[in-house]
Amino acid sequence: MLAVVKKPRIELSIQGENTEELIAWISKKFEVSILTADKSDSIPVEDTDFWKEMQSNRVGNLLAGARLKAGMTQAGLAAKLDVRQNMISDYERGKRRISRSMAKRLAKSLGIKVERLS
Repeated sequence: MLAVVKKPRIELSIQGENTEELIAWISKKFEVSILTADKSDSIPVEDTDFWKEMQSNRVGNLLAGARLKAGMTQAGLAAKLDVRQNMISDYERGKRRISRSMAKRLAKSLGIKVERLS
């Protein structure tokens, strides 16, 4: 069963015994919408457009995630690497391929393994 609690929006996937009881308890404090209780409505995440889009630019998305996790802006990372900000943007959007030497520099600056960017 997938339930959405609004304001703040929280999505919960609840399975097992007593799901209705748990939803009733949550409903006392939050507005709850049940999206589906039927497993036949579910599809594997790999079949979603979101997944396909994320996979089409996997390296760029991993770079953006690592940069955000490091608490850096594109401009901050660019300054650290002595490159222009639009180069970082192009990497993250998949508009430019990351060379092996740049992958090493990015990995070192972000504290991640270089293999994540290749």
